[in-house]
Amino acid sequence: MPNSNDTRADRLRRLLTERFAPEALDVIDESARHIGHAGARPEGETHYHIRMIAAAFAGQNRLQRQRAVYAALAEEFRNGMHALTLDLRAPGEAAE
Repeated sequence: MPNSNDTRADRLRRLLTERFAPEALDVIDESARHIGHAGARPEGETHYHIRMIAAAFAGQNRLQRQRAVYAALAEEFRNGMHALTLDLRAPGEAAE
């Protein structure tokens, strides 16, 4: 059950873990790097970098993986998240 004190990063971790059961997951809030840019808000929590390794991505191309993550996080986008940078891999794939 969501906690009202959760940060967006906490929610992203929970949603991605529930949906993809990743072997590795990093959720990095990069909002401070985007102050003054489109979509940035003074309170932050708008721009994130996600690195995830999950078996769910095996056999999928980059676009399919990105679409799956965006679909899983659709509610966060409706509630103020502006942008994601994604590094999505299946187990055993080399980093780009």
